[in-house]
Amino acid sequence: MNRHEKNTNVPNMFRNRFLQTILLSSVLLQVGIWVRNFAILLYVADRTNNDPYAISLISVAEFAPIFVFSFIGGTFADRWRPKRTMIWCDLLSAVSVFVVLLTIHYGSWHSVYLVAFISAILSQFSQPSSMRLFKYHVPEEQLQQGMALFQSLMAIFMVLGPMLGTFVYSTFGLEISIAVMGLAFLFSALVLIRLPEDNIKAQTAAVKGQFRKEIIEGFRYVWQSQVLRMLGLAFILAGLAVGVAQALNLFIVTERLGKSEEFLQYLLMVNGTAMLIGGGIIAVFAKRVRPQVLLAIGMIAGAVCTVIVGYSTSVPVTLTVQFLNGLVFPCIHIGISTMILKWSHASIVGRVNGVLNPMFVGMMVISMSFAGALKSTFSLSTIYGGAGLLFFLGALVMVPIMSQKAPDNVHTVVET
Repeated sequence: MNRHEKNTNVPNMFRNRFLQTILLSSVLLQVGIWVRNFAILLYVADRTNNDPYAISLISVAEFAPIFVFSFIGGTFADRWRPKRTMIWCDLLSAVSVFVVLLTIHYGSWHSVYLVAFISAILSQFSQPSSMRLFKYHVPEEQLQQGMALFQSLMAIFMVLGPMLGTFVYSTFGLEISIAVMGLAFLFSALVLIRLPEDNIKAQTAAVKGQFRKEIIEGFRYVWQSQVLRMLGLAFILAGLAVGVAQALNLFIVTERLGKSEEFLQYLLMVNGTAMLIGGGIIAVFAKRVRPQVLLAIGMIAGAVCTVIVGYSTSVPVTLTVQFLNGLVFPCIHIGISTMILKWSHASIVGRVNGVLNPMFVGMMVISMSFAGALKSTFSLSTIYGGAGLLFFLGALVMVPIMSQKAPDNVHTVVET
């Protein structure tokens, strides 16, 4: 049955059982992730006396699985039943957390890195499965609004997450914080049982030996689509810009604004609050705007705001620009996610996501690693000007595909 035809009678996306369930699951996962992130960060900082190498390993544990497992996870997500995959990933995450918790309790504190590492691996299987279900259960005309809802949820936790994580760790300590994460994943798995049946059959044994062929098929699918090719290039440019800007935010606070390191939290809170508001606004108007236009708007706003932040020495100006940047930044996330869903056939969404996602994260990590060297050679204003230029080039990439419409044949679900 055509997925679009099946869902055209849905009057309100908030009545969509899939969206209700996946949003509740996401809330639980965000609670667990933010408590985990800050518990591990603060614990490692305390344990190693702020050793930069030990602290940097946390990011390695979180991001390395994306390079190694994104293609693999996306391919298997296209093979397996997505609902079952998501439930098992959350259950396995919960089990692994409690196993690691036992090793920490009996003296091996280095096991804290495994908590982030294992969770990141399993998310590479769960996240593309979620994208497949999103495409299957949400009407095409509501995809962009649904993505805006998720962006708003992320923004809420960008504001509340650091406070929640810090509070739990400072009040209850590491072991309780890790246990909270395990319970959050366990409850998420139980919530996902409520998901409607996807009726997407797992692939038969006849094709299970074609793993390499299926990965190559994902790359070929992206390369043959002009829209997805341009989106990949935009991913690369945005990743480079975001990475260097995030890595040097602290120096904006201390050198350009003359404030203490603690002032960085106010910049992040202003930005997160604006993202929450922006996500809500875009959710209202998203249906009327093409995702390419949304992405271009976000890139242009990011370019202008990044340059101003790099040159500003005024606290009010920087805070205002951070607010405006956060207000428009959801356009980038919503535009990218919607384009992946609209231009990818339901049977290959996982692999498309697996091909494109490492482009952004990879470039972000590369630019983060070079940020220190750039800082010792160039001024902050020059570096942020370069990051703004990358954002602007990302917006120009959208120009050739600005008027394209998603092909109709990607809106049907093929039961393989």
